[in-house]
Amino acid sequence: MNDLFSRHDFLNLSGLSLAALWMRPLLDAIRVVEPTEPIGLARVTAEMIFIRDIPSFSGNRIGQLTRDTLVWLREEIISPDGPEHNPRWFRIDAGYIHSGYLQWMDKPCFTDPLTSLPEGGVLGQVTVPYAQSYQYTSADGWQKLYRLYYQSVHCITGIEQRDDGVILYRITDHLINVDYHVPAIFLRPIFPEDYAPLSPEVSPNDKRISISIAQQSLTAYEGDIPVFSTLVASGKHQEEVPEGELPTDTPIGSFRIQTKIPSRHMGEGDLTDEVMAYELPGVPWTMIFHETGVALHGAFWHNNFGIRMSHGCVNLPNEAALWLFRWTTPEYPRYNSTDWYVRESGTLVQVFED
Repeated sequence: MNDLFSRHDFLNLSGLSLAALWMRPLLDAIRVVEPTEPIGLARVTAEMIFIRDIPSFSGNRIGQLTRDTLVWLREEIISPDGPEHNPRWFRIDAGYIHSGYLQWMDKPCFTDPLTSLPEGGVLGQVTVPYAQSYQYTSADGWQKLYRLYYQSVHCITGIEQRDDGVILYRITDHLINVDYHVPAIFLRPIFPEDYAPLSPEVSPNDKRISISIAQQSLTAYEGDIPVFSTLVASGKHQEEVPEGELPTDTPIGSFRIQTKIPSRHMGEGDLTDEVMAYELPGVPWTMIFHETGVALHGAFWHNNFGIRMSHGCVNLPNEAALWLFRWTTPEYPRYNSTDWYVRESGTLVQVFED
């Protein structure tokens, strides 16, 4: 069985052989056969998915893949057996897997570290399947913390160099108010021009978002003209809400975007390196439109748009989330390290049952 890249080639790509220790979790994960030219690389995002003998859920289970396994995709197949909301399957060397819990990418991409930061810091997006973060304490030294996943977005507030020469970005997590570190080659800086407003000449009063729960779709309008549409994954339906808990159904009605945050930590807020814990640091391009915190945002933990999946929020493909983040109001200003969000009444969001 061959590595995706040899360790030597992998380190040459980064140009930073001193980073080997930091990359080892990723290097150990990338072990897949490559007899033919692949069309892409995918990370398994669920606890487990099954390999089938045909591209259909009616097929026989002939194997399984666990969370964060990386696998080459050989062929994309739109299966007549569906499922209807997402009939996209992939052939891999061992059989066929459904796309719903895969995160697709071309291949790992490494970025030259910045030598300085703009005043207040800069956003950064993970460009490899996952980047292991670490927290330093004087008592225990460098300890593993969260895995930061491909396309997640983080607040870079510092650049540091370890004694062994590895360049690190300091990440500030505003939910739990702590800093941790990640090798700089794994994050691509995102500058203000990358999220500059779209259609700023259009009056904010002429912009609105319409979400259909029945169709699991979102359409953005300028006046009466649709300018953007995408499938979504809204909140799971609940017949009864347990006492003391928030409903998982996405609220129905007319709302306004009230807060925009390019990087949001969702979850319990625990400090842990447990990959199955409910911790999602770096949820990208979040637009809160309900007082309970329900939001539009990108999702890097599934690719199952078109059915209800969430705890109430409206999950979006990451590219769609960025487009809407740029198009909606309030406009997101140049950020700084103490105020990484904007909060004021913005674009109309209408959520319908039908």
